Amino acid sequence: MAPLSPLSHAAALIGAGFVSSAINSIAGGGTNVSFPALLWLGLPPVTANATSAVSLWPGSFAGVWGFRGALRQARREWLWLLVPSVLGGAVGALLVVTLPSRVFAGVVPWLVLASTLLFAANTVRRQRLGARAGGAPPVVRHRSLVLGALVQLAIAVYGGYFGAGIGILMLASLGLSGVHDLAVANGLKNLFAAAINGAAIVYFVSTGAVDWPTVPLMALGAVAGGWTGARIAQRLPPLVMRWTIVAIGLAMTAATFAALR
Repeated sequence: MAPLSPLSHAAALIGAGFVSSAINSIAGGGTNVSFPALLWLGLPPVTANATSAVSLWPGSFAGVWGFRGALRQARREWLWLLVPSVLGGAVGALLVVTLPSRVFAGVVPWLVLASTLLFAANTVRRQRLGARAGGAPPVVRHRSLVLGALVQLAIAVYGGYFGAGIGILMLASLGLSGVHDLAVANGLKNLFAAAINGAAIVYFVSTGAVDWPTVPLMALGAVAGGWTGARIAQRLPPLVMRWTIVAIGLAMTAATFAALR
């Protein structure tokens, strides 16, 4: 590939950051855009992975800000899931130095596919029951919150180590903790993703794996994309938004399968 002009290179970084973070804000799986884009722009795989994680991290906070209104409806009990998110992310980051990536690589597309199908099945069930999104949060039972925390811990360990598709996984699992309002679930998902990825970023920075000249432009696009994705997600009708998430999940599954071939 012929080298890009500085302007085209900058536009590619901003565009990749924007699209990736918008996808993350809506459903998750944006790494499947940012990582190949950085490879295409000439970064080696390890550096591309680390640079993608660092660059997209501000986009998670932009997504949280975009969902701030919905997050005000979140019960305090749900915020306790930040604890397993941080702990799991730290453990996952430590596993990077001890386990080969193939440990999780073969399982990733199946996890994303299973979570997408679970989310789709729940959407169909809600349609049949005539459930309306946006109602008051249901009562959280202690047992369901404990189960949700355990599942979140497992997702966070996987997210800190590998990361692809954690947004879809969290959207599917948050129902275990009684989070049935989609906007609230998306806001919490972005918040927890920021916590999970924060631990991995500490590791990447400490190992010197990040290509810092690339970060500012991609991060700029990521911030804009995270906020825009949150706005789009809240303007779409809940049912349309749910099936959009399913479509993104299936696309991310296909992309992950293709990447592992």
